[in-house]
Amino acid sequence: MRSNGASLLNDHFANTEPSHLSKSEPLVRPTRSRQSERFAPPPPQSFADLELPSTLVEQLIFKFLYFRGDMMAADLSRAMGLKFSLIQPMLEMFRMQQLLHVKSSLGLGSISSLLSLTDLGRKAVREYLGNNHYTGPAPVPVSQYAAAVKAQQMPANWLRPERLAKAYSNMVVTEAMLNQIGPAVSAGKSLLIYGQPGNGKSYVAEALAKIQTTDVYIPYALEYQGSIIQLFDPTCHYPVDLAEHESDYESDARWVRCRRPFITSGGELSVTMLDLRHNAATGIYDAPLQLKANNGIYLIDDFGRQMSSPAQILNRWIVPMDRRVDYLSLSNSGKMATPFEAFLVFSTNLNPSELGDEAFVRRIQYKMLLRSPDEDEFSTIFRNYCKTHDLHPEPELISRFIERYYKRTGKAFRRCHPRDLISQVIDHIHFRQLPHELTEELLDCAFAGCFLQTNAAD
Repeated sequence: MRSNGASLLNDHFANTEPSHLSKSEPLVRPTRSRQSERFAPPPPQSFADLELPSTLVEQLIFKFLYFRGDMMAADLSRAMGLKFSLIQPMLEMFRMQQLLHVKSSLGLGSISSLLSLTDLGRKAVREYLGNNHYTGPAPVPVSQYAAAVKAQQMPANWLRPERLAKAYSNMVVTEAMLNQIGPAVSAGKSLLIYGQPGNGKSYVAEALAKIQTTDVYIPYALEYQGSIIQLFDPTCHYPVDLAEHESDYESDARWVRCRRPFITSGGELSVTMLDLRHNAATGIYDAPLQLKANNGIYLIDDFGRQMSSPAQILNRWIVPMDRRVDYLSLSNSGKMATPFEAFLVFSTNLNPSELGDEAFVRRIQYKMLLRSPDEDEFSTIFRNYCKTHDLHPEPELISRFIERYYKRTGKAFRRCHPRDLISQVIDHIHFRQLPHELTEELLDCAFAGCFLQTNAAD
């Protein structure tokens, strides 16, 4: 609902308000920096560029002044992420309609005016709050966002073996492992990493975030048929410090330049979390995790142990994984098409045959069995982990330890064992105030504390 006075803006902007659903080429183009051509959403110069209903911008102005109180016109423009020239005609009309008034001015033109709502303006905003309480940068139409996601995809030949190897430089990995991971990452297709517990499947997946890539622009919020979807999430998206990067080009202030997302879900994941979540109190939708992960990586850890079954989760993504388009449900039973350009990585301790039938597992395009390390790998991992804690054992000490506790007993090597053992060694050193050195006696104590004993029932 709108007040009668404010609704006159519909007529004022009737010739400049396009339907974003009918646009064949959304306004998203790359901006050239001095060093290279890089994607950057350009600031909208007109309402035609904005592709938003004028009533949405109108309501946003009122809500800012309602929730924040008196504001300088320049601060209001900055908070909305829009050039002042876009909202200036609206502000002038609101002033003429006595919906707001100018309390003071710095004498630098209308941009330096201090704006305040009138009683009539407060009455109008209370009606607007029945739609939603969103107060933030003006949202970006889904059509423009979809074009931006496409423009920010990594090119087909972006990943080289040396770049991948650099991301794993702090891990003991084989060339065969990198050759399995690389094609899946380069193509952006789904990957299943499976194997015994303790061999670093999650660690291998998380190292993908270390691959050097370009940054991406993420809008604060999306707009679809009047609905607002909160997309930017500070727990998932990490803005780039432009002081350390190129900052010599202007971009749309409604977007945030971030590192490519790396988002993880574990056992808490359910199918309901993969759709829009509507907050009835605020009228705002929260984007699902796969939408927040666009142009990045989405890791589903401990796959098979979620609140929803593996079949339910994969069936939810059959169409998106195939067509790269996701359909999200609105509270009015409508559907919103969004891009699905997240690289899905599944990690599980379960046998893949326990996740579903062959046709089911085939939907995950790449599979990698992460095997247990052999003795040489295990020894290297052990020595490397010792170095991280400034421990320098003699080689014979590790060899004797492996002989006594692994080779004689048939105990399987796991990549996590050195970390667990050395962590307990450090704890013993601190508690017993011992010299900072690795000894056979400390390794014996650590082993006894790390693993269950076969005669535990005695």
